[in-house]
Amino acid sequence: MADTTITKVDSRFSPHGPEGQKYLASGTQVAMRLWENEQPGEQKEAVSRAYETVGFVISGRAELHLEGQMVLLEPGNSWVVPKGASHRYRVLEPFTAVEATTPPAHAHQRDE
Repeated sequence: MADTTITKVDSRFSPHGPEGQKYLASGTQVAMRLWENEQPGEQKEAVSRAYETVGFVISGRAELHLEGQMVLLEPGNSWVVPKGASHRYRVLEPFTAVEATTPPAHAHQRDE
């Protein structure tokens, strides 16, 4: 029989990750997280992760630098960061976005 479990997460009580992300619902193959009101600040080094990320901008603006390319992310935009791609974000104004990662970013310390 298929798993029919319903999971509900109240984001007011969600745990936070090391970069300030808020962990939302998570299944065995995909997880969601929220970046809420991220502020402009210092440039971060590029990273590559062991998961694919798709995101959606709720508010604010940021640049996504990925493998020598740059795209401006604005409200209503969505994006994909392929697994293993070197990338970094530069927040231009207070930024809120939701992301889904597969496999789940927080499992097995993939966020680190």
